[in-house]
Amino acid sequence: MRCPYCRHADSRVVDSREADDGQLIRRRRSCPECGKRFTTVEEAVLAVVKRSGVTEPFSRTKIVGGVRKACQGRPVDEDSIALLAQRVEETVRAKGAAEIPSHEVGLAILGPLRDLDLVAYMRFASVYRSFDSLADFEREIESLRAAARAREGAGAEAVEAAGRTS
Repeated sequence: MRCPYCRHADSRVVDSREADDGQLIRRRRSCPECGKRFTTVEEAVLAVVKRSGVTEPFSRTKIVGGVRKACQGRPVDEDSIALLAQRVEETVRAKGAAEIPSHEVGLAILGPLRDLDLVAYMRFASVYRSFDSLADFEREIESLRAAARAREGAGAEAVEAAGRTS
């Protein structure tokens, strides 16, 4: 790291600390040439690889925009959308890769969006998965219904089991 004061090509790290929940690293540095100290902030840049092969920096703002469009006219507040975008970013960054395909970002959005609002989920999924016909919608709706039945069945079994142990 070049010293900002004397432009010496090297510096020594005196202290390192994580900031912003581990997304940033703040380093306190010392220049061996002039003796001055300075701080650097390092951020791991996450890149998204589009279908076309173009790479662009990950943007939580783009996720918020896409989810906001899907939630338009739905009873979903901005805080819920912001929280969803944060969860998606955490999921994507947890993979530990410097580059991630845009397809994986879309998959990371679908789960939390399904939990947030089913209509918004269907809107997003129809675009993301390129639904071409009513049959595509019907298959997805049946999949959602089957998942709901499975959850209800699991809930009923838990209530039954709790009744047997009492």
